[in-house]
Amino acid sequence: MADRSAIEWTDATWNPVRGCTKVSPGCKHCYAETFAERFRGVPGHPFEQGFDLRLVPEALELPLSWKASRRVFVNSMSDLFHEKVPAAYIRRVFEVIRQAEQHQFQILTKRSERMVEVCSAIKLPPNAWLGVSVENQKYTSRVADLRRVKASVRFLSIEPLLGPIENLRLSGIHWVIVGGESGHHARPMDPEWVRSIRDQCAQANVPFFFKQWGGTRKKLAGRVLDGRTWDEMPMEHAG
Repeated sequence: MADRSAIEWTDATWNPVRGCTKVSPGCKHCYAETFAERFRGVPGHPFEQGFDLRLVPEALELPLSWKASRRVFVNSMSDLFHEKVPAAYIRRVFEVIRQAEQHQFQILTKRSERMVEVCSAIKLPPNAWLGVSVENQKYTSRVADLRRVKASVRFLSIEPLLGPIENLRLSGIHWVIVGGESGHHARPMDPEWVRSIRDQCAQANVPFFFKQWGGTRKKLAGRVLDGRTWDEMPMEHAG
């Protein structure tokens, strides 16, 4: 948890849940798991239990102490809609979001069906952005689930992009982020896959954000695509 973040598309991170389990190929080289497991068994460390999933109720009110407005990535080290996170606890997270109206909260999940189930019983705060991760064509069904959620901003994180995604249905989607995998075992990303998604966003008039090429030396690879960076951000929409 930090009131500053190096992630290009957010300002801060907030983790009222820690730990997760893998559900699809995009999880294979999870950065959060790699980080957390380094500290397994270290007494008193936030990740003393490694990447085992656990609730962190003592962190719930942290964003209320941040006065300046910022974009907050919720559960950068977990998934709010994990099947072992009780619905009652998820509602508590959304209540904090409602109270911290000075911030915009970005909630990203691979568990789109549970997101729909839980959010159908909640009136989502206007400052809650809901998104799904989509790593290849096989998992585009998550986009259809996302459209069923009445969030002010609905967004896609296509990272790591592991294959071409054609005919991406972007109706009802307000923002798309694309990025390559990073780290020692990074899987390659074809530039044409990125260009295709960028062009689909342009055709649908959806803001496009290119996060990184990734690879084993992601800083050297940079984030320039066709001579420029792509830093488009969403406007807030109603439902």
